[in-house]
Amino acid sequence: MNAADTEPYGAPVLNKGAAPGEFLAVRDLKVHFPTDDGLVKSVDGLTFSLEKGKTLGIVGESGSGKSVTSLAVMGLHRTGHTRSKPQISGEIWLDGQELVSSSPEEVRRLRGQKMAMIFQDPLSAMHPYYTIGNQIVEAYRIHNKVTKQAARKHAIEMLDRVGIPQPDKRVDNHPHQFSGGMRQRAMIAMALINNPELLIADEPTTALDVTVQAQILDLIRDLQKEFGSAVIMITHDLGVVAEVADDLLVMYAGRAAERGSAEKVFTEPQHPYTWGLLGSMPRMDRDRTDRLNPVKGTPPSLINVPSGCAFHPRCPYAELNGGSSETVVPELREVGAGHVIACHLADTERARIWTEEIEPKL
Repeated sequence: MNAADTEPYGAPVLNKGAAPGEFLAVRDLKVHFPTDDGLVKSVDGLTFSLEKGKTLGIVGESGSGKSVTSLAVMGLHRTGHTRSKPQISGEIWLDGQELVSSSPEEVRRLRGQKMAMIFQDPLSAMHPYYTIGNQIVEAYRIHNKVTKQAARKHAIEMLDRVGIPQPDKRVDNHPHQFSGGMRQRAMIAMALINNPELLIADEPTTALDVTVQAQILDLIRDLQKEFGSAVIMITHDLGVVAEVADDLLVMYAGRAAERGSAEKVFTEPQHPYTWGLLGSMPRMDRDRTDRLNPVKGTPPSLINVPSGCAFHPRCPYAELNGGSSETVVPELREVGAGHVIACHLADTERARIWTEEIEPKL
């Protein structure tokens, strides 16, 4: 960014990288980690956007780059020794401000106030020595000049809003004194204490029983309506994003395999990887006589990513592309309004496979 493009902190730069209406815009994001074994390409050219008040679901197997993407948005990769420091390029625009080129101090001021994150494991994300209340109070006072008493009162109110019983007493408990579901609620209270405009939920229902999962999802949905936040829901559970997401991004090997509205991706999926994910998901709305069909093989090494289409070693249709799957990296192309995929299959061939082989089995 040129000096002429910058403004003093608090007055964001002119939104040159995001289209009108895009609250968050990620452009060609790359996050690579140097290691002794080679360069780990955790995120390798990812582009997506999110409007305020909308929910984007990001799905994919473990190792596809979902959490690394969220940490990059939050600016949490800028730590560690120089040797292991990640190589980050591309653009991340948040409400008109570009974050990749911003200083760590500027991003730190935004974190917790403009954007916040619900981590996958609240027990490890919270400090075991300090009480729940102390940690929420600290998160609030960093961005608000208030007394400890006023911050404590606000923390108790927030714990009550997220469904913690007897919040005036439980505020003085330590994280280990909360159950898994209550810890997740406390983490949500901490994330929302400053009314952030962007909320990133990284596997917020992992390791919770189904009834608590439903309560947590309802809570996030209700709080989103109240605050009008943009929400990114990261999960490997397609059932979760089916409940809450407006749009869906399917990731594989650090790149986007498919992106579109949740309705289109669920009802008219276009990428073989998405077919595999949906085929491995149990459904309650129809009888199933066959066993679930998981995606064959394992996710690739992000140090030695397969040439061409990274999914081609596991794709049952790779041989239909005349060898291009093994040599040419597929670019995202539009297959419908706002619906894009990265696949070499011809439209007619893909439509035939979907109609004859995939749709009848889903």
